[in-house]
Amino acid sequence: MIYITGDTHGDFKRVTQFCEQFKTHQEDILIILGDAGINYSGASIDRKNKKYLSSLPITFFCIHGNHEQRPQTIHTYQQKKWHNGTVYYEEEFPNLLFARDGELFDFNGKQTIVIGGAYSIDKMVRLTYGYGWWADEQPSEEIKAYVEQQLEGLGWGIDVVLSHTAPLKYEPVEVFLPGINQSAVDKSTEIWLDTIEDRLKYWKWYCGHYHTEKKVDRLEIMFENFDTFYNR
Repeated sequence: MIYITGDTHGDFKRVTQFCEQFKTHQEDILIILGDAGINYSGASIDRKNKKYLSSLPITFFCIHGNHEQRPQTIHTYQQKKWHNGTVYYEEEFPNLLFARDGELFDFNGKQTIVIGGAYSIDKMVRLTYGYGWWADEQPSEEIKAYVEQQLEGLGWGIDVVLSHTAPLKYEPVEVFLPGINQSAVDKSTEIWLDTIEDRLKYWKWYCGHYHTEKKVDRLEIMFENFDTFYNR
């Protein structure tokens, strides 16, 4: 089975309970829609989380969020083909996989594209207190071009989109933090995703990032909820 959930930010209690409740196996897959929280805190804490997750009976497929380092910048990660797309993994933790942005994956016969990254509204706090923040948190122009090239090759039609943030038109403004000046927030990724969504013929779009749960048409924002991967 293939399951999907929103951001975990290094807290895996609900994941553990899910695996116990549904008696998952290593062959099962759990998609985390960004900010998994296992390449964020530094070597010792990250390693502890990875060792714990590697003991769970499931394979993790993680989208790049904005609260984590890109695995390709960490020397312990390697690349391999998995479900027809490229993933990053560490030999010590083979069930913890990170998707390369723009890659196409085949999940149960459904053509699926991955588009990670977003802007961090807590950037200044993290910089001030020495928490992890990385300048490449949002997709680069190179990544954007690769995504568009992939979709062009498909005639701008696909089954499923997995992204961390949402196209601008689907932002859940009702849950925005009141103390944040939205005019100072870099929404270039969301604006770009809007242009993708306008052109794209798709059946389902999943994203995380906003710490809320909401469905609008074919797009679903996930957080602490779980679901089975789209199957029409």
